[in-house]
Amino acid sequence: MDIFAPSHLLILLLIILVIFGPAKLGDVGGALGRAIRDFKKAMNEPEQSSQPARVISATPPTVAATPVTTEVDTKADKSA
Repeated sequence: MDIFAPSHLLILLLIILVIFGPAKLGDVGGALGRAIRDFKKAMNEPEQSSQPARVISATPPTVAATPVTTEVDTKADKSA
């Protein structure tokens, strides 16, 4: 049993026609055709890049660690 029998497709097309109307349906079809044409055109064009490819190193750059120093208030310790 097919998922989309011819009767199912006919009912689906009628519902789409009622929702969008005949004028909008033509606009949607034209936009879809232009999108497909532009996609095919882009797929057939050779890839042209104005920027050279960047080389990404496998190891991240290292940063020298600096020791963390804390100041201790010695006056507070003596008064307690």
